[in-house]
Amino acid sequence: MAQLTATDRVGLARKSHHCRFLDLYLHQLAAHAALPSAWAKKYKDKGLVVIGVHTPEFRFEKNIDNVRREAKALHVDYPVAVDSEYVIWRAFNNNYWPALYFIDAQWRLRHSHFGEGSYEQSEMVIQRLLAEAGASGIGDDLVSVDARGFELGADWASLKSPENYVGYERTEGFASSHGAVRDKPQMYEVPAQLRLNNWAMSGDWTIKRDAVEMNKPNGRIAYRFHARDLHLVMGPAAPGTSVKFRVLIDGQPPGAAHGIDVDDQGLGTMVGQRLYQLIRQSGPVVDRQFEIEFLDPNVEVFCFTFG
Repeated sequence: MAQLTATDRVGLARKSHHCRFLDLYLHQLAAHAALPSAWAKKYKDKGLVVIGVHTPEFRFEKNIDNVRREAKALHVDYPVAVDSEYVIWRAFNNNYWPALYFIDAQWRLRHSHFGEGSYEQSEMVIQRLLAEAGASGIGDDLVSVDARGFELGADWASLKSPENYVGYERTEGFASSHGAVRDKPQMYEVPAQLRLNNWAMSGDWTIKRDAVEMNKPNGRIAYRFHARDLHLVMGPAAPGTSVKFRVLIDGQPPGAAHGIDVDDQGLGTMVGQRLYQLIRQSGPVVDRQFEIEFLDPNVEVFCFTFG
């Protein structure tokens, strides 16, 4: 992961024929790096400067080694600022992730885009601003996007499940019997039926302020949802370990509805704390029951997101 030096900052300030692209994201570094990386490489010699801003939401994202490792795995070679104190986030009065800000050669904010999608429009904005700054030979061809993973925008027309954190500070819809016990190991059970956007656990778990941690193998989490995609921010509690898991939808392996981080039998392996895509449906979206079973202990789960 490249870092901005004092010389770099002076150089940026002196260059007049530049379009600057600022990319703000939370725990979507893995989900969102492909397009900015492609634009940075394609337009570097035309004057485009891409700067990523990683604003940590979860505690593991504040670890700079985790950020470096993820950036290296994704071949991110443009500078990434780690905005742990939300200084840049607040300066832009930002409320979205990912958020794209396009700044012209006179340092004026000319365009912004929030969320995934509209990649062609965003690249055309880059082309226009570079042309205005005097760059030549830009052309009008666009980077090809294979939007099979996180790059595909949410299906807003069918989305009826909001993001939900599972720690006791912010969670909603927890439905295990006897309710949540804070900061202590407790046995939980999944009820026979869940209402839409309710969730529950079975097995030995500890509910913490910002996460839930499984204490013994074969714990489960069930969630009743209505969305094309289901993602889960999770990972092994101990660095350098891995955890195997199995995903079901309405009690069956997901088959063609599996996400990029599991196979058609619903089997997957966690090797780090990040956002995992577990379900992507192609047919009509209806209420479904998701279930994940963790086959190894020492798992932390932070947040469900949907698309």
